[in-house]
Amino acid sequence: MIRRATDLSPAARAGFDAIIDVRSPSEFAEDHIPGAINLPVLDDAERAEIGTIYVQQSKFLARRLGAAKVARNIAAHLDGALKDREGGFRPLVHCWRGGQRSGAMAAVMDQIGWPVTVLDGGYMTWRRQVQAALYGAPAWSVVLLDGGTGSGKTALLARLAERGVQTLDLEGLADHRGSLFGSTGRRQPSQKLFESRLYAALEALDPARPVVVEAESSRVGSRTIPPALWSAMGQAPVIEVEAPIETRAAFSASVYAEIAADAAALESALRRLPQHHSKAIVADWTTMAREGRVLDLATELIREHYDPAYRRMSARRDRPVIDRVQMAAVSDAELESAADRIAVTLS
Repeated sequence: MIRRATDLSPAARAGFDAIIDVRSPSEFAEDHIPGAINLPVLDDAERAEIGTIYVQQSKFLARRLGAAKVARNIAAHLDGALKDREGGFRPLVHCWRGGQRSGAMAAVMDQIGWPVTVLDGGYMTWRRQVQAALYGAPAWSVVLLDGGTGSGKTALLARLAERGVQTLDLEGLADHRGSLFGSTGRRQPSQKLFESRLYAALEALDPARPVVVEAESSRVGSRTIPPALWSAMGQAPVIEVEAPIETRAAFSASVYAEIAADAAALESALRRLPQHHSKAIVADWTTMAREGRVLDLATELIREHYDPAYRRMSARRDRPVIDRVQMAAVSDAELESAADRIAVTLS
């Protein structure tokens, strides 16, 4: 018997041996339930071909040809990704809206004898759940971790998590380090996939306890922080981290060593700086990049670009500062000590 479900809570998802998304690879790449595997019953080219035949030739022909392709693809999955699954395998299967594609896969699995469940409403059930949480009223108690560029905020988040503090790494979820020079070299997730990752991370948190989030602008690279979280961040108290410019510059130079080693990428990032910097200053910075003077460049960017922007933002902020953590250097020892202090502040 084919079961049907709508519950996508973490506990419900954990009750299945696999979440199988049978949509095409491009649909899966745009967004999917975290942890799902993609076993398409039609790939992108096949889906486009069948859709064209359906519209331009014959609905019957499209269904017949589509059924043949679906059958071959399901057979390939049974001989491939699913070949080692035992008789008690419990999959949750879905497509876009819980229609024909998931129904075809589920029918075959049911005949095999696997206790298969189809997600009613398909991927859209998940998407509505994500939107309700991230575009509704804020449901989290947020504390912002703030400080000048190079003060080790992301490194501090990791150390706080090790100490049992609830944290949310927006830069990690968005696959971007949150500045003009923050590209990781990988393509960022789509906005929808970023939101799915964010929602799954928030699901795992205890809403009765604060969650520490690094202070960001409303965008992390090309991805926008959804309204509910952005609203919570806008009302959040702040923990400020401070360190001397020279130590922050050295830390930044090490963190961004990959882009610093690519002169063309570095110059491209410099060209995207706001236009209020004079051409002469930008030319000087470009020369530093070409000459490999990375530490000098990091120091000047912090002094002339990032710190002034940070001071302007701080002046506009009307939120309580619950702690100021001074570090003599952005080093492992200082970061460990700072994490200890912040963990006590939040306990």
